[in-house]
Amino acid sequence: MRKVRDYDAELKALGDKARQLKVKRVEQLGALVTATGADALDAETLAGVLLDAVASRDSGAKEAWRAKGAAFFQSRGRKSRGVAAIDGSGVATEPGGDATRGSDPATNG
Repeated sequence: MRKVRDYDAELKALGDKARQLKVKRVEQLGALVTATGADALDAETLAGVLLDAVASRDSGAKEAWRAKGAAFFQSRGRKSRGVAAIDGSGVATEPGGDATRGSDPATNG
């Protein structure tokens, strides 16, 4: 005879896992904001920048941002070890280690 599945328990476990993943994602995004120095911006400015980036149709600009972000994570991976990666790449990063990188007008083109 087959074992009866407890759908309620499975659904609860899936819900718990989804909440854990959401909390982890929020923590990673907060660490990213801190690591890039964007925590120095007020919330309205940061939200405006992110909304412009999301709405941008300029694929060249998006590719430039992606390349700059990849370089940021690679440089941070060489500087620190032992702390979980923000980008999930497996490269260790340490939030706050180089807070001015990425917010310097001279490097933002």
